[in-house]
Amino acid sequence: MAAALAARSCLELSAAGRAPPRPPQELLFVPPGIAPLPAGRYSDSAGGFCYQESAQLGAATRNRWVRWSTSGDTVELVEESLDVNLLNNAVRLRIQGCPFLPGGIHLCEVQSHLVVLLLTAQTVHRLLLPHPARLYRSELITESQVQSVFTDISKIHIRDPSNYYVIPSVPGLAPNSVASAAWLSSEGEALFALPSASGGIFVLKLPPPDAPGSVSVVELKQSSVVQRFLTGWMPTAIRGDGGPSDVPVSLSVHCLDHDAFLFALCQDHKLRMWSYKDQMCLMVADLLEFMPVSRDLRLAAGTGHRLRLAFSQSLGLYLGVYMHAPKRGQFCVFQLVSTESNRYSLDHISSLFSSQETLVDFALTSAEIWALWHNEENQTVVKYINFEQNVAGQWNQVFVQPLPEEEVTVRQDQDPRETYLEYLFMPGRFTNAAIQKALQIFSQGTERHMDLTWDELRKEVTLAVENEFQGSVTEYECSPEEFWQLQVEFWSKFYACCLQYQEALSRPLALHLNPYTSMVCLLKKGSMSFLVPCSLVDHLYLLSNEHLLTEDDAAIFEDLEMSRDVVCLVQCLRLIGESISMEMAFIMEMACSRLQPPEKAAEQILEDLIASDTENVMEDIHSKLQEIRNPIHAIGLLIREMDYETDADMERAPHLALRMSLSQLFGSGTAAHVVCGGVAKICTVRFLLCRDLLILQQLLLRLGDPMVLGGGQLFQSQQDLLHRTSPLLLSYFLIRWASQCLASDVPVDTLESNLQHLSVLELADTTALTPHRLVSGPQTIVELFFQEVARKHIISRLFLQPNTSLAETSLNWPHLITSIVADFLPLLWPSNPGFLFPECLMGSCQYTQLQEYIRLLQPWCHVNMGSCCFMMGRCYLVMGEGHKALDCFCQAASEVGREEFLDRLIQPEEGEVVSTPRLQYYNKVLRLLEMLGLPELVIELATLAIMESADDWRSQATLRTCIFKHHLDLGHNSEAYVALTQNPDPGRQLDCLRQLVVVLCERSQLQDLVEFPYVNLHNEVVGIIESHARAVDLMTHNYYELLYAFHVYRHNYRKAGTVMFEYGMRLGREVRTLRGLQKQGNCFLAAINCLRLIRPEYAWIVQPASGAVYERPGASPKRSHDGECMAVPTTRQVEILELEDLERECLLARIRLTLVEHDVSAAAVAGNSTPEETVSLLVRAGLFDSAITLCQTFKLPLTPIFEGLTFKCIKLQLGGEAAQAKAWDWLAANQLSALVTTKESRQGEELLARVPWGIVYSQCHR
Repeated sequence: MAAALAARSCLELSAAGRAPPRPPQELLFVPPGIAPLPAGRYSDSAGGFCYQESAQLGAATRNRWVRWSTSGDTVELVEESLDVNLLNNAVRLRIQGCPFLPGGIHLCEVQSHLVVLLLTAQTVHRLLLPHPARLYRSELITESQVQSVFTDISKIHIRDPSNYYVIPSVPGLAPNSVASAAWLSSEGEALFALPSASGGIFVLKLPPPDAPGSVSVVELKQSSVVQRFLTGWMPTAIRGDGGPSDVPVSLSVHCLDHDAFLFALCQDHKLRMWSYKDQMCLMVADLLEFMPVSRDLRLAAGTGHRLRLAFSQSLGLYLGVYMHAPKRGQFCVFQLVSTESNRYSLDHISSLFSSQETLVDFALTSAEIWALWHNEENQTVVKYINFEQNVAGQWNQVFVQPLPEEEVTVRQDQDPRETYLEYLFMPGRFTNAAIQKALQIFSQGTERHMDLTWDELRKEVTLAVENEFQGSVTEYECSPEEFWQLQVEFWSKFYACCLQYQEALSRPLALHLNPYTSMVCLLKKGSMSFLVPCSLVDHLYLLSNEHLLTEDDAAIFEDLEMSRDVVCLVQCLRLIGESISMEMAFIMEMACSRLQPPEKAAEQILEDLIASDTENVMEDIHSKLQEIRNPIHAIGLLIREMDYETDADMERAPHLALRMSLSQLFGSGTAAHVVCGGVAKICTVRFLLCRDLLILQQLLLRLGDPMVLGGGQLFQSQQDLLHRTSPLLLSYFLIRWASQCLASDVPVDTLESNLQHLSVLELADTTALTPHRLVSGPQTIVELFFQEVARKHIISRLFLQPNTSLAETSLNWPHLITSIVADFLPLLWPSNPGFLFPECLMGSCQYTQLQEYIRLLQPWCHVNMGSCCFMMGRCYLVMGEGHKALDCFCQAASEVGREEFLDRLIQPEEGEVVSTPRLQYYNKVLRLLEMLGLPELVIELATLAIMESADDWRSQATLRTCIFKHHLDLGHNSEAYVALTQNPDPGRQLDCLRQLVVVLCERSQLQDLVEFPYVNLHNEVVGIIESHARAVDLMTHNYYELLYAFHVYRHNYRKAGTVMFEYGMRLGREVRTLRGLQKQGNCFLAAINCLRLIRPEYAWIVQPASGAVYERPGASPKRSHDGECMAVPTTRQVEILELEDLERECLLARIRLTLVEHDVSAAAVAGNSTPEETVSLLVRAGLFDSAITLCQTFKLPLTPIFEGLTFKCIKLQLGGEAAQAKAWDWLAANQLSALVTTKESRQGEELLARVPWGIVYSQCHR
């Protein structure tokens, strides 16, 4: 940056938020026994009070102050802070029938209290509030919101007679004077000084609040013995002399340890100084001696004079006097000088003249005067001057906030409603209060529109204007042109209403100057604005022509010639800027918005300028260019002054933990409004400057004059400058757009969900994002970024870095605000390597805004291209456009390892195996996609990532596993199988195989499972299915049947038979029910079928040894009766089963089933019984046919059968009717067809006696 000296102008930045005005606490007091006066007796006034320690870094009152405004008999007090959001910080006090004197509010600090002294036309009041330093548990304030001193004001005893007093009728208040002063004595008494009706000053004293006492009144009159001798004690009015009276028009007080000096500037143009303790006048000075006077002025009463004091520990007491004269005014600055024997005099420091504007207020420091005027057009003018250094008497300009345009231009292709709404609700243009008041009037008072949020207000405005419009349209049909015209009429009517209230509310009432921090504010009705130093470039561009011509060139740059060149260059730019019409300006706006090259737009504007040049502006520019010795160098210097490009180290200062005392510095919503308003103002001005510079450069190219280009300058240099100016213009356009773009309201659950997604990327902590704190009204995205992220970085950089200039203990507002804005712009600058701003938008769920930001940025900014692609991908994910998101993520991959944001994204976790940067990037994105539940995108990205991991088998294994898992989840079984077979890690391959088996079984997709080829995985699949078959419940899972199908599909019939045989055996042991026995029979039949399909010599299976089915991995060891683990036999006997063995087992199973079908209660015993046991059970049940078949098959003796049968016959013959009734059940289960014919079946008893013996006979023959 060039060695620029301190710029001399200032900018006004509004602190009025977009929130509805907070309703203040209301207090009403009706003093007893007074006659009410009209409320409009005095004009509205305002003022401010700053705490003594407001500049101390470690104080509770740091960056805090109180402002007040009066209107009639009402005063509104508001406590403000730049560091914390104060709760209950506003109070509106009405003292009914007692209008407040202008400037009649005085605040004083004592050790434990803040004392408010109020003066009305009829009363004086004292309010005691707790001091902020005593209000909180600790002096350091670390919360973002704290209670104000006004929080408990409703508990204050305002009606306590000891805290108010009615002004006595004798001596009475001077009728034509509004001067007043108030202070606290060292003993705690409240003193009020007022001009008395008799021409002097009377001082009313309230005793200390905690001490008994009565109110006393002292009148200060003429003290000179000669004067007293001549006039006695007669008031001026009685004396009847023709000159102006000595009634004070302005009073100020300077407190000493045990005295107070009271300064009175009187109508007779004299300044009198009184000692309150001695009650005598110590000095009288005729101020007309210090200004050119006429007889008329000497005889006229000086009612417009003003007096201000400024005290400095090192320099003493300064007095600033404004002497008002018709059509002119003069400021005089004096220093109070004391001589021996308590004599005082004034040392004249400076006299400064002002134009004829109406002075509203002025403020004094020991070096400067700040003044506020209204000019002849009733516009606000603010200027300041350093009276010590400025010998020429040149006032410095303050560029006040202009009012919005008087008319809004609506083109035919625009919708009037949208155009007006956009203009009305553009941040920084209209306040919430102005729009609400306009809405109230426009709606004709039908509804009360109070405390509406920004969005609600927008809806109400739309509704009100549309209702008014609909109500006035009487015809059913009108042409689109007429409809459009009517809309414009109604919207312009509402807009004019808003403009009227905006003008009224933005009219400054007073200046507030903080002597401790050098902060200067403009106080308005219901709001305030701040005056901040203007940077050199903006100072030159905004300065009016007459001021620019008188600009001291040496004060711009050290190189005098370069200074002159820059001033001439800026004059050329100003000529261009003033010639550009609204339509021309719109061309550049549209070019930037539609991503068209600004150079082309500048060329078109230049052509339009040349075509419409009726005032020979081009000639003026050409002649001015001739004065520039080196235009290329001057343009380059201007570009360097405006460029905020930094290196990465410069921008990303180490993010140190802020000290407790700094944790909330500039943390309030007010501070955010001011800082971001400063950024918006700079960007707005510099966008116009860059636009004009581009047009000028196009003109230089068109002229191509070697005289203009400086002789040996190359055309190439001019082209280079053109291509440097264009990104500069686009950068300012982008930041200006962000400063006007409102952040969306995000529900807390959405924010928390978003933070979870960021935690996958491990970005949640990098920008220290927190769910939204409470904010007053909608923020712009730049304000959001400042409060959430940038502020801590800036404060850390300014205060905690070694060798910083701000590391001292006291704060200086001009230096601090300039440094903060200067450090904030590089964090927003698009071509800087840091990426905090888009990252903050992502963390705060501002995805629509982030998408537009990247759209405006991508075509021309070649820094952080990969990071922008990643962010755009994240936006597309939120919008539900997954495939677009994937494209963006893939584009971003090429920049991994080159950009700071992407490098932070791929930092490996602790213990994580480090792979290539690109693979780490893919892993992070895959995790994000998995968390969002987008399996198709995961598969697609993982497939791409595999190409990157050709040499890294571990990463390949991870990615193949990922692909397998998501294919399986999606039901893509074949693709899942392919991914499984390609996995290079055997362990992971086996895990995937196990998962495939389980999932397909659960889904009953068994055909896929059986038909996969399982190359080199056959045994593993069999092992997995076997282990599952042996580990789960036999009746709810069909793993044995699956394994059977698996082997049959591969024509491995012996294994299929083995599986079914094992299944049958287990069913017999474990499922002793009718259904279990039915299944067992089917299993044995299936096993027999399998063996019959094999050649006879191979038709055998190995029977699993007893217990094998239970010994599976993870099973608990078998223990003996005393708890000891039983030894597992090391060798087992292998038993070969052939087809005949299986057929025997099948027969046994069928007979068991017959038994259980006959007697269900036998199921528990019969399920796993041996052939011998089964025979006994059959005999007991009377199933003799089945018993004989079983004995013959297993070659068992028949004796038990005949014994049992004979026993049943004898029992039947000897038994009664009950035994005979039961006999038919078991008889029916045997083959009776040979013994019983149909005819015989009805002959009951005879038949029943003969049949059992017939069975015995029949069985013997068998």
